[in-house]
Amino acid sequence: MAEPIPLRRYVAASAVALAPSYVVLLFLYWSDRLAGRPTLAAMVVIGVATTVLIRSYLGSLARFARFVGELSDESEPVMPRLSFAPATEELATAAATLSAGWRRQRASIDNLAASAQAIVDGLPDPLISVDRQRRIVRTNRASLALLGAVGPERDLSTVFRQPQLLAAIDGLLQTGADGNFTGADQAVVSFVLSGPPELDVVAHLQRLPRAAADGSLALIVLHDTTALRRAERMRADFVANASHELKTPIAGLAGFIETLRGPARDDSAARERFLAIMAEQADRMRRLVDDLLTLSRIEQHEHARPDAEVDLERVLRGVLDLLQFKAAARKVALELSVDAGLGRAVGDHDELTIVFQNLVDNAVKYARPATTVRVAARADSAERIAVSVSDEGDGIPAVHLPRLTERFYRVDAARSRQLGGTGLGLAIVKHVVNRHRGRLDIQSIPGKGSTFTVSLPRAGQRE
Repeated sequence: MAEPIPLRRYVAASAVALAPSYVVLLFLYWSDRLAGRPTLAAMVVIGVATTVLIRSYLGSLARFARFVGELSDESEPVMPRLSFAPATEELATAAATLSAGWRRQRASIDNLAASAQAIVDGLPDPLISVDRQRRIVRTNRASLALLGAVGPERDLSTVFRQPQLLAAIDGLLQTGADGNFTGADQAVVSFVLSGPPELDVVAHLQRLPRAAADGSLALIVLHDTTALRRAERMRADFVANASHELKTPIAGLAGFIETLRGPARDDSAARERFLAIMAEQADRMRRLVDDLLTLSRIEQHEHARPDAEVDLERVLRGVLDLLQFKAAARKVALELSVDAGLGRAVGDHDELTIVFQNLVDNAVKYARPATTVRVAARADSAERIAVSVSDEGDGIPAVHLPRLTERFYRVDAARSRQLGGTGLGLAIVKHVVNRHRGRLDIQSIPGKGSTFTVSLPRAGQRE
């Protein structure tokens, strides 16, 4: 239904339309060429006819205005009939044609934008675009997986706390007094993204020739080099540490073999003693190689978080059963306590077995005879489960605690080798815990003992 036209508009339009006719009639009347009564009658007839025409014309204009308004709302209204305003009808036709063309252009632009976003989301590396004010404009799916949800219009500093990256992007966007950019149009920055786990990242920065339609002026592409750096570190560690660890047993084996071939060729007592030592050294090398392979396998998929549910009580009882004989040989008692209704943890059964086997084995090895190793599992919070392994050993000086999980690091190297340690057990524990998005806490008091606590996500909870 058409909206009523205001009276003021009728009056104004009628006055404009009637003015020329009334002026002519009044001139004829004043010049005595037309009598008063015919003049009045002509004015009435002309006024009525003009008012009717003005009403139809204004109605056509109102329908035209409503039609254009509906077009501006991106709807598709029916073309109105504007017979009393032919020019307006032509304008309405032109407006409808223009609106249809605009809708086609808009659809094409939307399709191009969707295609561009699909291409950006398909990139394997995280991509972030920022505007001139360093606000985030666009991200892709890979950046969502790496950084979590990053809302638009946020400053880049709210996502990255790396001063070198922020300084580099500021350098790209810096302009002089003339408004032109003063720095290079690209840069490369390396930094460490905090975790867990920590990621080695190389950021490639590129400034666009001009701002894009969405305001994007600079692109940041993040390349994860963690695996490459880890491989480099692993090679360096293996050459520097593994070769050192293998050198002693290999030298011993070579010496004993030479002795058995020479002076002790016919000495059966020496041969039995040397063969026992050789078997011990070979077993030491086997343990070292096994631990290196285990550590390498865990590191290869450290960033792939496990999603299975694990019964920790079952894992811990299996570990204690496995180490019961070794503990009895050292006169060490094993004690397990599990809170009622503990629930399950999110993790990998075999890898968690390795974690607690290493921790309990270390506790048994370094505990004083006739003491107890206590293993306790409890609810740390609504989202996490904590498992602690406590011994009554000599303890560890505080200066050593930050480095305990480094490869081949030992507080007492001679004692560790004597007890059969490879120096890799706690490194394996650290990487497994990192993969499980857990935490490892070490508390130790010299002369009283140590407590290693592993905190794991509880099944059915989201962090």
